[in-house]
Amino acid sequence: MKDTESNICQIAAIKGGRLVLSETYHGYSKDDCCHIASATKSIVALLVGIAVDKSKISSIDDKVLSYFPEYVPKRGEKTIQDVTIRHLLTMRAPYKGKGDPWTKVCSSPDWTNASLDFLGGRKGLTDEFDYRTVCLHILSGILHRATGMTPQEYAGRFLFSPLGIAPREDFYAANAQEHVRFTIDKSPKGKLWFVDPQGLGTPGYGLCMSAEEMCRIGQLCLQKGIYYGERLISERWIEEMTAAREVEGTMFRGMSYGYLWWIIHPEIGVYAAIGDSGNVIYVNPEANAVVAVTSFFKPSVSGRIDFVENIMNNF
Repeated sequence: MKDTESNICQIAAIKGGRLVLSETYHGYSKDDCCHIASATKSIVALLVGIAVDKSKISSIDDKVLSYFPEYVPKRGEKTIQDVTIRHLLTMRAPYKGKGDPWTKVCSSPDWTNASLDFLGGRKGLTDEFDYRTVCLHILSGILHRATGMTPQEYAGRFLFSPLGIAPREDFYAANAQEHVRFTIDKSPKGKLWFVDPQGLGTPGYGLCMSAEEMCRIGQLCLQKGIYYGERLISERWIEEMTAAREVEGTMFRGMSYGYLWWIIHPEIGVYAAIGDSGNVIYVNPEANAVVAVTSFFKPSVSGRIDFVENIMNNF
């Protein structure tokens, strides 16, 4: 770890329903939280599933704009009208331009509307894999419109509380410097969720959790939506969410994708939530085990899944 995994803060593992490993590093305690970066996306996929189960969202094939009837597409735009929630969950939504427009979205007074402005484009629905983070903020807007609650409120009531996870507090960055500091600061964080000016938790990043909390999320998925005898999410949603779809190109190490979860080994059903700097929730049904890793910010961390699977080999 000192040589290759030097930014790891916590490692936790559940085997056979029992916590068998929980270690901390760099002055972190077991209750401290890290910013889990894009692993946030996978938590939001669970929230969408709960909203579908409760008929707050009628179908992930709903058109995105049906949740924003007041939104007026830009002149000449003819693609956004056909984009669905499924496109967002599978990273197959079309966008104008390349890469995430961080500055334009995060400096706007309404991040959902600003993200909608980038949705669509002249190419139409190409079904190409286009991994986005800030533009995924549309999902927070949809959850808010569908449930009448912010993502963090909805998670607190229907996901975190039943798992014994404390609710997250809102963290709002008043300027770009605070935004960057939230992302790169190496010290432990509180039980926070980064929010936009409307108080909506960001769906692409911004959630802070401990490794043991992440393990509970993974255990819920491993048990097909049941936690200690209580069904929180339908088995159907877990199966749909973790169904593998091939990702074109070589940028993502040959991994497949589900609904905001990476599918590591489709042949044996292994999948993971993966965030920048090596934050991971790794779920292995064949081994009946979950491993979670939290890390502070470090650019260009790769191979964390390989590291986790080396841990698995020691069980």
